Amino acid sequence: MESKELNMVNITINDTPLQVAEGTSILHAAKMMNVHIPTLCHHEDLCVAGNCRICVVEVENDPNLVAACATSVRENMHIITNTSKIRTARKHILELLLTEHNINCIKCSCSNSCELQHLALEYRTDEEIFLDLRQPSRPDTSSYSIQKDNSKCIRCTRCVRTCAQIQGVNALTMANRGNQAKMSTFKEKPMAEVVCTNCGQCINRCPTGALTERSYIEDVWNAIYDPNKHVVVQTAPAVRVALGELFGIKPGHRVTGKMVASLRAMGFDSVFDTDWSADLTIMEEGTELLHRLKKVLVNKDKSTILPMFTSCSPGWIKFTEHIFPEMLPNLSTCKSPQQMFGVMAKTYYAQKKEIDPKNIVSVSIMPCTAKKYEANRSEMRDSGFQDVDYVLTTRELAIMIQQSGINVLTLKNEEYDSIMGSSSGAAVIFGATGGVMEAAIRTAYELVTGREVPFDSLRITPVRGFEGIKSASLLLENVNPEYDFLEGVELKVAIAHGLANARKLVEAIKDGTVQFHFVEIMACPGGCIGGGGQPVPTNIDIRTKRMEAIYREDEKMSYRKSHENPEIKAIYEEFLGHPNSELSHKLLHTYYTERNRY
Repeated sequence: MESKELNMVNITINDTPLQVAEGTSILHAAKMMNVHIPTLCHHEDLCVAGNCRICVVEVENDPNLVAACATSVRENMHIITNTSKIRTARKHILELLLTEHNINCIKCSCSNSCELQHLALEYRTDEEIFLDLRQPSRPDTSSYSIQKDNSKCIRCTRCVRTCAQIQGVNALTMANRGNQAKMSTFKEKPMAEVVCTNCGQCINRCPTGALTERSYIEDVWNAIYDPNKHVVVQTAPAVRVALGELFGIKPGHRVTGKMVASLRAMGFDSVFDTDWSADLTIMEEGTELLHRLKKVLVNKDKSTILPMFTSCSPGWIKFTEHIFPEMLPNLSTCKSPQQMFGVMAKTYYAQKKEIDPKNIVSVSIMPCTAKKYEANRSEMRDSGFQDVDYVLTTRELAIMIQQSGINVLTLKNEEYDSIMGSSSGAAVIFGATGGVMEAAIRTAYELVTGREVPFDSLRITPVRGFEGIKSASLLLENVNPEYDFLEGVELKVAIAHGLANARKLVEAIKDGTVQFHFVEIMACPGGCIGGGGQPVPTNIDIRTKRMEAIYREDEKMSYRKSHENPEIKAIYEEFLGHPNSELSHKLLHTYYTERNRY
């Protein structure tokens, strides 16, 4: 099909001519010329709102200032982006926003990264020419994951649009009108009592500190300082490709070794890799899938449900519990890598090190705010204790490093500790959408056929990339005798990222429009690399660079498949027995329950 030819128009911006495609906004046209126009309500990932008016510009023959984000260019349009009229308008808009804004910036966790703060400094809004309309407001701290503070909200609606457009959840909304308008929830209930998946995407797009993660930094410091506690830490794969951004490194650079060195210098007793338990997840989840396929294809067991959904994303799990409870049997019973690590730390590791598990404090560094909620679920205590005690985001880790006085950039690279620190490249790619699926295929295909997957350098490209919903199939031929029931089966898989895409895929599966054997769903755009605990700002370019870094790390690893990891082989030989064993099911598997839809 031939692509439609774009109509081009001629415009000038600050007397400089430019030719752009018809329909381009003034804001994007200005970016093409490296002309900066300030914004607050605009975000590249979201639809246009045009409600803050900070981006106003002058257009020749137009008596009013126009919003650059919401105005399309037209032939012979003459645009000016910096005049006394424009600056005065922007300054007054900022001053009006500040009349209602809690400006205790010294104590705000978003100080120095707040877009409103930056603009207030840029436009020197130091004169209070309007009435002070600030109202006292107590932050909502009911959620394990997200803190909401309406006293810092500027009504830009970024959070509302994120929850509706990217996630399709609608946990947040705008209530009331005019000067009474505010960010709210269903019947103004606390965040812990509404259909919130804790994904944190709203946090990543909030320009102020109105939405932040619940912080457990002080709890972790207290544990580190307690001489009676043995504090272990795990780091997720997506953290290593984003942490550097918080220290001035461009997106797409891995800082794995420096991150490990920082954690050790901060006082953690052992520094481990969540990738180790990601390999463990593949062994358990892959075995579960093969068992389900055998029950369906050989035993004709109608009680066994396909497709099997991955269960690594806690935001997706909670979304299913609320929105599609009838699909809960489709979920893999495997816990996420974070939770598998947590339970192993207080059983296997405690046994190996001869430490009383009650004295072990398990900390995880995650790109995800939903992991905070997951760690506090009642199901996650199979070690006899809370399996993961505290979850910190990538952003919180950066704060702790700064508090420690550590200069990350000057540290020498260090390696993870052994026992639960070795991993494969398959585990690393868990951080990107499609990564869990690719890791599972690398192992499952080889176990079934005795051969590596027929892709160049193990790059299973059909499951990679940022397309919202992807699908692929793999023909199983010349299989091992143990798996003869799979001979000639075309294994069909699908991947979705972002909960709005997940909803579309699940509804298509429910109505029979599509059929798959195995489905991976990640709650966040791009998977964990775009998680709610990652550095801000976020956009498609930044997420692309992080994804590329993930795949580069995979290709440099000594082992590229989960079943090759020597430490995974060791835990089965010494402790678990075999994948899906009785002990594995007790410690590494779980079940989920239906939740209210409202």
